[in-house]
Amino acid sequence: MLRLTDVTLPLDHPESALQEAVLARLGITAAELIELKVFRRGYDARKKSAILLVYTLDVKLSDEAAVLARCKSGKVSVAPDMAYHFVAHAPAELTKRPVVIGFGPCGLFAALILAQMGFRPLIIERGKMVRERTKDTFGLWRKRELHPESNVQFGEGGAGTFSDGKLWTQVSDPKHYSRKVLEEFVKADAPAEIMYVSKPHIGTFRLVKMIEQMRARIIELGGEFRFEQKVEDVTIVDGKLTGLTLSDGEQIVCDHVVLAIGHSARDTFDMLNRRGVYMEAKPFSIGFRIEHPQSVIDRCRFGPNAGHPLLGAADYKLVHHASNGRSVYSFCMCPGGTVVAASSEPGRVVTNGMSQYSRNERNANAAIVVGLTPADYAAHPMAGMDFQRHWESRAFELGGGNYNAPGQLVGDFIADRPSVKLGAVVPSYQPGVTLGDLNSALPDYAIVAIREALPAFNKQIAGFSMQDAVLTGVETRTSSPLRIKRQDNFQSINTQGLYPAGEGAGYAGGIMSAAIDGIRVAEAVARSICER
Repeated sequence: MLRLTDVTLPLDHPESALQEAVLARLGITAAELIELKVFRRGYDARKKSAILLVYTLDVKLSDEAAVLARCKSGKVSVAPDMAYHFVAHAPAELTKRPVVIGFGPCGLFAALILAQMGFRPLIIERGKMVRERTKDTFGLWRKRELHPESNVQFGEGGAGTFSDGKLWTQVSDPKHYSRKVLEEFVKADAPAEIMYVSKPHIGTFRLVKMIEQMRARIIELGGEFRFEQKVEDVTIVDGKLTGLTLSDGEQIVCDHVVLAIGHSARDTFDMLNRRGVYMEAKPFSIGFRIEHPQSVIDRCRFGPNAGHPLLGAADYKLVHHASNGRSVYSFCMCPGGTVVAASSEPGRVVTNGMSQYSRNERNANAAIVVGLTPADYAAHPMAGMDFQRHWESRAFELGGGNYNAPGQLVGDFIADRPSVKLGAVVPSYQPGVTLGDLNSALPDYAIVAIREALPAFNKQIAGFSMQDAVLTGVETRTSSPLRIKRQDNFQSINTQGLYPAGEGAGYAGGIMSAAIDGIRVAEAVARSICER
């Protein structure tokens, strides 16, 4: 196969135009073209009145060598081998099964790859199976009932289940692990288009069904699950992990453990810290969620082509370097989505964003966050968690102490006056939003930086600082506030047999990067077991 890049066509081109473009690019006849597949489809919206679709195409030809020899533009090359190749297979006598703690995106793919290699992993998940978990999550949103072990953060599928379901990442991926992730999702009934659209996403409801199917596949391959079981303790002897203690008292003897607990397992971080597992504070960000009418974003990004089915709901990515030295940026933008209650501890309010596959809700939302470094909060590895908890508790107070989120209209926030009533934008956060003054919802330097950034963002997206847009607080779980350091072999730097992985350990940010890290760690575990 040959790969053609940067094939551009009008937004409403006929289907035949793809083949015509290939023939023209390669200087061949239709008889020489055996197969044509779309590898990637994106768009160029720099000229809103004439948006272009941008394709990467894989083609099979009758004489590829001859075509490749005469095409010197750099936009024609041999298509790389992107197939996934297993690095090992489980020995016939497997004395100790590998254990995966946590079944979010990272744990899911670590478990799946280990199962596919024959290692029959044991998966431990503190939360419930995904459908029961979904009911508990709606309990907070609709009835103000928080289930500390079953919510947006904890349970089968992890925090990524209640998100926009974004499936792209900017992490380096020379081995094409992302392709393996997408292929497994399609096998689990994800939309086939995620294989070729430039910014694939799935959405919450589809993720629920997919996770159930992937769990069934792991069980079919010999994997075993313990739901509603938290790892209460670890046994470490002479720097080697030798066992786990679960919340029901069960003792598990093991020496290969994938730690994929996510960024909100604060009690587990604390336990590991007390047991001497090395960890250190790392940067993260805090801020608010902002909501606009999706139509405002669509018009700004796509002009007269707003609403075109191939473009969908528009997104954005914004950055501002404030005069006080802080960086303010948009994070986890959810087109046509909702702001959700993401608390996992009583008496605290946390926000996040979520979209369904259709992305057809009225509002667009994103986090507008300020970057922090350990210098802002760190006296010890757990200091970032304490910092998050402080501002989550403050948000609970400002919201009225009933899991309402504190909110303020953007125009009022910029003018430094309290909000007393909503305008045209109705916030989507449930169970509700309490309007007021957000000045005390974040550190002063964050408030100053965001207040400066919003009008600056308006220069890029007209209407961004509109009076009636809504800010909702607080967004604190952008990433883990700590990193459990690991060696090149993916094991903890001071605890042999412990493999810190994914977002919680500080090595990923989002569904795709977490899944990729899960694959990499699973491979390291497999190699280690087979080398014994």
